[in-house]
Amino acid sequence: MAVQFDVVALGELLIDFTEHGTSAQGNGLFEACPGGAPCNVLAMLRKLGKSCAFVGKVGKDRFGRLLREVLAEAGIDASYLVMDEQVPTTLAFVQTLPGGDRDFSFYRKPGADMMLTEEELPLEVLKQARIFHFGTLSMTDQGVRAATVKAVETAKEGGAWISFDPNLRPPLWDNLEDARSAIAWGLSQCDILKIADNELLFMTGEEDFYRGADSLRRQYPNLQVLNVTAGADGSYSFYGADEPVFVPACQLGGVVETTGAGDTFCASVLNYLLEHGIAGLSRAEREEMLRFANTAAYLVTTRKGAIRAMPDKEQVLNILG
Repeated sequence: MAVQFDVVALGELLIDFTEHGTSAQGNGLFEACPGGAPCNVLAMLRKLGKSCAFVGKVGKDRFGRLLREVLAEAGIDASYLVMDEQVPTTLAFVQTLPGGDRDFSFYRKPGADMMLTEEELPLEVLKQARIFHFGTLSMTDQGVRAATVKAVETAKEGGAWISFDPNLRPPLWDNLEDARSAIAWGLSQCDILKIADNELLFMTGEEDFYRGADSLRRQYPNLQVLNVTAGADGSYSFYGADEPVFVPACQLGGVVETTGAGDTFCASVLNYLLEHGIAGLSRAEREEMLRFANTAAYLVTTRKGAIRAMPDKEQVLNILG
């Protein structure tokens, strides 16, 4: 069966309301930015010329219709986006902290993304993906968790590489032990892992990235490419028996907020692996992979939002020189 998509992602698609100054009356203004980690990844992959499809659910409301239009605008196949008649689209209000980091307040009790079921999965599409990508927000509730598990199983049957980003959001979990369990399951399933420094600490108790990554690789031998993002410091790549690689972050100033930075990094890595494969990556190739991913992630932090803020390949290459 011919491969239909380079990457299929499943998970949340929502509106990030980001701070945008104040009105003449002194009221806070917010910009409605389309987002959701899995779709952010796909948006960057489309910028890099890869074919993508999204599997998920939004409300049949104003925001859901907007999000469907944004997917089409980004070139992401939205044929498998389900519109929920009863439950509204998930919303997140994003407070920008000093330095560009963020604090999230979610309106998701419930939100439409939580309502995806196994029966709504496009199984044949999942079997035709080269890479299947997911995170843990599609595992916070029983129904969508079952759909996620089924999607991973189906993509594996089709021979896809499995990509996982924990994307830990503590406010969305009833308790953090459930989050830990969900992340552990994702770690046990994936070939390609992008994990942030705080998530590595959460799962291993190790503040040292090398010891933390080594702990995960011993526990989960299925991990083929393990990348750790360390915010403004840079990123690390752990691969086979080879020496780990570290590449400093791109720091040219002008950071507005960090929304979408990790997703842009993740997409850039997936793009590199689609073009170069996983087997036999040299140290030079992994350094090249991280340099591009770090630079792309930097560029998205200079703009508000994520899906519509993704940089073009040429913009990244212009900085890399």
